[in-house]
Amino acid sequence: MTISISLSQLATHISAKLEDATSDDLPILGIAALGQANSQEISFFTNNLYREELVLTRAAAVILTHKNQSLCPVPKLVMDNPYLGYARAATFFNPQIHKPPGIHPSAWVSSKALLDSTVSVAAQSVIEAGAKLGKNVIVGPGCVISNGVEIDDSCQLIANVTLCSGTQLGKRVIIHPGAVIGSDGFGNANDAGKWVKVPQLGGVIIGDDVEIGANTTIDKGALSDTVISEGVKLDNLIQIAHNVQIGEHTAIAGCVGIAGSTKIGRYCMIGGGVGIVGHIDLVDHVIVTGGSIVLQSIREPGVYSSGTPLESNRYWHRNYHRFKHLDKMAQRLRTLENKLD
Repeated sequence: MTISISLSQLATHISAKLEDATSDDLPILGIAALGQANSQEISFFTNNLYREELVLTRAAAVILTHKNQSLCPVPKLVMDNPYLGYARAATFFNPQIHKPPGIHPSAWVSSKALLDSTVSVAAQSVIEAGAKLGKNVIVGPGCVISNGVEIDDSCQLIANVTLCSGTQLGKRVIIHPGAVIGSDGFGNANDAGKWVKVPQLGGVIIGDDVEIGANTTIDKGALSDTVISEGVKLDNLIQIAHNVQIGEHTAIAGCVGIAGSTKIGRYCMIGGGVGIVGHIDLVDHVIVTGGSIVLQSIREPGVYSSGTPLESNRYWHRNYHRFKHLDKMAQRLRTLENKLD
C-alpha cells in the first residue's frame, strides 16, 4: 500500500518549519538517503560527512537545522533536531503491520496460561503454564515463554525470543530475534577446586517502552531482580549480568558487557564494545565512549573514555615495550626533579 502525504502536512507531522517550497501540496511518498531520494521523497542531513550529497540532492525536501539551510538546493524542513524529524517521518511511512489475534496451529499454549483475546501467537512458539499475556501482545515464530512470565499490553517478541521464569515485561516492550531474558546469572562457589552452581533465585523486571536488540542476553538476579527501567534502549549482542540495574532512558550500543550488581543511572549513553566491571555505580547523564573499560564507579556526569587508539603494528609493539618501563621512568623523573629542587 502506497502512503502519501503533502509536504506541508508532513512538516506539521514532524514539527518542522517548511521553507522555500514552491508548492505546499507536493505529494510525498517516502524517505530516502540524500544521494538516492527523488522528487517525491524527503531526506535528512545530520552529519557533515554527507555535505556533498546534500549540495547535490534531488529530494523533494530535506530535514535539517537552520544553520545548514544555505547548503540545501531544495525545500527545507527546518528543526532543531533533524534526526528526530527523520525518526517521525520514517515511522509515518513504515507503520507497524497489524497481526490478527489468534494462535497458529503449530504453536503450543498451556491450558493454564492466561492470554488476552487480542494476543497473536505465531508458528512454533511455546507458552507454558502460568504465563500471562496482556492486550495486543505479538509473539513471533519460535518464541518460548516460560512458566509464570508476565507480559503487559502491546509488547512485541519478533522471533526466537526466550523469556525464562521470573521475567516481567512492561507495556510496549520490543524484543528482537534471538534475545534471551532471564537465563541464570553466572554464580559458582569453589569447593576445593571444583565449581558448585549457585541457584539464581531472582528475576528480570523490564519497564515500559524498552527495546532489546537481537541476541542480547539479560540474566536473572541471584536473590533480588535484575532491573531494566522505562525507556531503556539496548542494541544487539549485549550481555547484562545478574542484579544489574539500568536507569530510565539509558541507551547502550552493541557488544557491551556489564558484570553483576552494577548500577547505571538515567539518561546514560554507553558506546559499542564497552566493558563494565561488577559492583560499581554510574551516576545519571554519563557518556562512555566506544571500546572503553570501566573499572571504577563514576560519581560525576560527563564524557569518559579509555583505551589506546589504533596504530601500525610496528609502533604498537614499540610503545608496548616502553609502557612496561613507565614506572621506572617515573621514578627516575622524580629523582631528577628532586635534585633540581
